[in-house]
Amino acid sequence: MQELVPAWPVLATFCAASLVLAVTPGPGVLYIVTRSLAQGRAAGLASVLGIALGNFGNALGASLGLAALFAMSAVVFTVVKLAGAAYLIWLGVRAVMGGGSAPETTALPRSGTGRVVRDGFFVALLNPKTAMFFAAFLPQFMSPGAQPLAQAALLGGLFVAIAMASDTLYVLAARTLAPLVRGAGRTGRYLSGGVFIGLGLLTAFAGDRGR
Repeated sequence: MQELVPAWPVLATFCAASLVLAVTPGPGVLYIVTRSLAQGRAAGLASVLGIALGNFGNALGASLGLAALFAMSAVVFTVVKLAGAAYLIWLGVRAVMGGGSAPETTALPRSGTGRVVRDGFFVALLNPKTAMFFAAFLPQFMSPGAQPLAQAALLGGLFVAIAMASDTLYVLAARTLAPLVRGAGRTGRYLSGGVFIGLGLLTAFAGDRGR
């Protein structure tokens, strides 16, 4: 139980990596900025809530899967962790090379706040890449000595909270930042790609952080 919260250096690394990944423009940010520009600040904030709920749903789904795998053995834990590291490196290389860029967004129809939240929820929840991301990202900061489901849910919730805070800032400054988000291009790819690759390499060569 005492290992549920990672040691401070690991937790600080997790928060720093989460912040960089959260602020880097991607499909979620583009969706939120587009909502803000098309329907106003209230719709933008509602879309932030919807995206956050959908992402947390994916984090919980990944947590359940990870818990089932990690319950098998410590060997499975190591295999999944290294597989996740390889996936993160692949995501980083793909980002740097310009693959997987965000789709263009179009003007959104006006709708009530509840519908905006619901739309954002399903946009995030039904994206299989988000669940795969959590399944690869979370184990890099988990310890085999702690309860895996609670540990993964805690880290997933923390990531979603950080992303929600950064997304709210995008909404509040949408009119100013929208051109920068659309034009981030190479800089954004290098930033997010570097974080992905760094996390993957750190896991591959640093051994078990939980000891």
